Amino acid sequence: MTASALQSTIEALVQARLQQRPVDHAPALQHVTSEALAYAVQRGVADRLQWFKQHTARHWKSGGPSREAVPTHAPLPPDGIWRSPASSTWPFAMRGIEAEIALRLAVDVDAERAARLDRDSACRLVDAMTVSIEVVDSRWVQGLEAPALLKLADLQSHGALVLGDWLPFDAAHDWSTQVCRVNIGDAPAQVFRGAHSMGDPAYVLSAWLRHATRDGQVLPAGSVVTTGTWCGILHAQAGDTVVASFDDIGEARVAFAA
Repeated sequence: MTASALQSTIEALVQARLQQRPVDHAPALQHVTSEALAYAVQRGVADRLQWFKQHTARHWKSGGPSREAVPTHAPLPPDGIWRSPASSTWPFAMRGIEAEIALRLAVDVDAERAARLDRDSACRLVDAMTVSIEVVDSRWVQGLEAPALLKLADLQSHGALVLGDWLPFDAAHDWSTQVCRVNIGDAPAQVFRGAHSMGDPAYVLSAWLRHATRDGQVLPAGSVVTTGTWCGILHAQAGDTVVASFDDIGEARVAFAA
């Protein structure tokens, strides 16, 4: 991708955000042809909108459809990180709902430390977990039908993140029996058991930490990563209240304005 092509894709996503109007992905199709370029677009949009001007990104999303897939990652804009119970008047193009578990770092992590991590050693760097709701949205007119690399460039279709109350993280937690319930509006609760795509939210930790520190950044203690959906993508409407609850862990709640 030439510098001008990269910049045109960045500018399209920036304008979609500033004007609160999705754009057609067609002009970007020929430009974003690798994960490296998708991440370069992420970084360019963040720089253009000055999301992390004062500090390193403190909130991230990480995940993948299975352990065989390469995990993907995105830094999350700080204005869209909300404490539960949250109330939103944002003009989302869509209100996809993902019920997730978020994890919080207890210590600073740099690239040297991240390079040595496996699942168990990464877990020892985490002090807390909470229920989270990721609101899925898109700056592309094509929404979830956009190609995978363009969704990755668009922060993996991130809209906002709602965080519940923190409790101590248990690295030995049995996620295979964990029950997750999602209530959307007046519809009956949808129930999911042991449904995390990788079987364990902590599975993404080492890959996330290596990615987030790859250019020399240091992730500070207190940084948060949300780790992938337990319910696929469900859909809410304006006026709905959404509650995601995990047995013995807690809940997160967001109300969308009508």
